[in-house]
Amino acid sequence: MDALSDNFNNEESKISFNRKELIEQFKKVRSFSEELVKPLKTEDFVVQSMPDVSPTKWHLGHVSWFFEAFILNNTVKNYKSIDPKYTYIFNSYYVLIGERFVRPNRGLLSRPTVEDVFNYRKFVNENLIDFLENCSDEIFEEYAPIVEVGLNHEQQHQELLLTDIKHVLSFNPLNPVYSSVDLPGGSAQPLSWQTFDEGIFQIGNTGREFCYDNETPLHKEYVHPFQLASRLVTNQEYIEFIETGVYKKQELWLSDGWATLEKEGWEAPLYWKKIDGKWWHFTLTGLKPVSPNEPVSHVGYYEAEAYSRWAGGRLPTEAEWEVAANNMEIKGNFVTDKYFHPVPSPKSTGQKLDQIYGDVWEWTQSAYLPYPGYKALPGALGEYNGKFMSGQMVLRGGSCATYSNHIRKTYRNFFPPHSRWQFMGIRLAKDVS
Repeated sequence: MDALSDNFNNEESKISFNRKELIEQFKKVRSFSEELVKPLKTEDFVVQSMPDVSPTKWHLGHVSWFFEAFILNNTVKNYKSIDPKYTYIFNSYYVLIGERFVRPNRGLLSRPTVEDVFNYRKFVNENLIDFLENCSDEIFEEYAPIVEVGLNHEQQHQELLLTDIKHVLSFNPLNPVYSSVDLPGGSAQPLSWQTFDEGIFQIGNTGREFCYDNETPLHKEYVHPFQLASRLVTNQEYIEFIETGVYKKQELWLSDGWATLEKEGWEAPLYWKKIDGKWWHFTLTGLKPVSPNEPVSHVGYYEAEAYSRWAGGRLPTEAEWEVAANNMEIKGNFVTDKYFHPVPSPKSTGQKLDQIYGDVWEWTQSAYLPYPGYKALPGALGEYNGKFMSGQMVLRGGSCATYSNHIRKTYRNFFPPHSRWQFMGIRLAKDVS
């Protein structure tokens, strides 16, 4: 057993796997990726609109390469990829695996074709399922945890696939429609404040369920008393922020935020534009008037931080967010609802906090740093999270592009503070004196 597998199978964190159930989950996740791309035309698969965005066909190839690189190459005797150069093309940032094609130039690759990538997916699927069905019980127990990592990795890329194609389509003056679903209306619920007592709390994941290494280890943190808004900040509330001229008032911004705002020419959230004096925004359902009651989305950390201070509050810490989310049911507007867009807060959820999961990732004021005692996984999978713990901020709760079984209260998403192309929004917090 190699060091990576041994790490997954230590007695403290060992998770039992059912062979049949894992195979069915593999089929389900892989199938959902292909369901998400059905609305696209062949030309849509190849465009890269900025360095942070990857072409759709690259996502589909990369998540297939993951199973090949970390499982099939190590387990199937005389295994041969459809094309050995795919390792170079579809490797993202795993330095220990080998050389990689430079990320900002992925959109320059007309080959492999979209058809080639789908054939590659089919090839990997057939080989991985054959391996899972026929390997020994010992080998299955060794590699099942890595299959689970690969499935969660693919679910992450399903979200990226949607946010990336939204960015791609937004540049097209034809305003292409990805989905023609009707979005639910409704008014936003009145904002109230929920108070949480101070205390020493267990933060993080025990590792007795699937989680990423950056969610561990479970540790204690002291949290001061605080308040959290009962719902997310709405478009209407953010419009009021815009209309006070805040995007032109340097004193309300962090220094780096103001420099970014000036450089990029920000005047509103990403995808927003004024047409005949009214705000419109590009969505995956086309160009639409900004609905006042929907949660504001596609704002970066700098905007979220400036808004929270302007509104008389602040952003929560990630520990506060996790304490508040404790024992709350994971329900909300996820990708399986197929709105592909944030929706107004529901009339009644029976929970203290609405939209704590789904709709938009919630910015926190916490830098993305290791927890006390954190150790990255050994080998190439150790590059998955740990090496990004610099210059990024933590977001919590998932979004309308997240799969519901992919999120949990300890999940730590992270992006640089200038990032806006994900479904990112704001929940206010306050100190309690």
